[in-house]
Amino acid sequence: MFEIIKYTPEYRQQWDAYVAKARNATFLFYRNYMDYHSDRFKDYSLLFFKKGKLHSILPAHQVGKTLCSHFGLTYGGLIMNIHVTISDVCQLFEELNVYLRLQGFEKVQYRPIPWIYHLHPSEEDLYAIFWKCKAHLSLRNIGTTIFMQQKLRWRKDHLRRLKKAHQNGVTVVRDASLSEFWEVLNENLEKRFGAKPVHTLQEMELLKSRFPENIIQYNAYRNGHIIGGLTFYITQQVVHGQYSSTNDEGKEFGAMEAIYEQIMYHDYPDYPYLDFGSSTEQQGAWINEGLIAHKEGYGGRGVVYDTYEWTV
Repeated sequence: MFEIIKYTPEYRQQWDAYVAKARNATFLFYRNYMDYHSDRFKDYSLLFFKKGKLHSILPAHQVGKTLCSHFGLTYGGLIMNIHVTISDVCQLFEELNVYLRLQGFEKVQYRPIPWIYHLHPSEEDLYAIFWKCKAHLSLRNIGTTIFMQQKLRWRKDHLRRLKKAHQNGVTVVRDASLSEFWEVLNENLEKRFGAKPVHTLQEMELLKSRFPENIIQYNAYRNGHIIGGLTFYITQQVVHGQYSSTNDEGKEFGAMEAIYEQIMYHDYPDYPYLDFGSSTEQQGAWINEGLIAHKEGYGGRGVVYDTYEWTV
């Protein structure tokens, strides 16, 4: 039997300590990250205790009578340490459904963390929700990822732009200005899509101040002014591109290529994965073929981001 407890701030230390030792967690699950947008997501995270010890945790929020894990973090799902077994997880989800019914929930939407972020195989939850919850796949998105140890050759157009960057004095700065980059990003998104970044500049500066080792800004400059940039989320084994943008000069003179060269061959060459993120719209239904082709040109290939759903 599990004791299931809804998260409150008094459990913050236990929660964060568990995240630090989990086999399938990233810094996005620390409360200092999760709570920055608590005004937009009604937190309903859960802690599972077994024989008085914290067994596992579930980052989640509530939307009406639906429990979501987690739509404000790109991914969520059951966070486990190395001691959690498949039998535990099957029992846990059976008891979770009973608990949620008693709390008035009717449905669960479940977005597990993709396998590239697992420090140790961690797909017990996918087995359990299929057999114990009768979950069905409700949404599938796709991202583009490189296994960096393979040192794949870039496509010719990327190599050509990289050469142009070298020949025209493009420089790459690590821990560069977020505000400079946000101007480029905002202008690009507004012009191309009539959209804004998910994070405001103020939110990203706050998160970077809380996680200075995990959120790194790279900017490319030419003749002293910015021509493009990339905001990276650095987790235990994945370098993830959270935001990327260039101006017209950056496209012409290989700003992205210069930054990716710095990441892949100088700053993080021993990391297993470089994740470019998704290139889709309409919740994954439409592929931006130009954008995904750009990422595939570095050698990246597909990793899916799935959402499952079931009634409790």
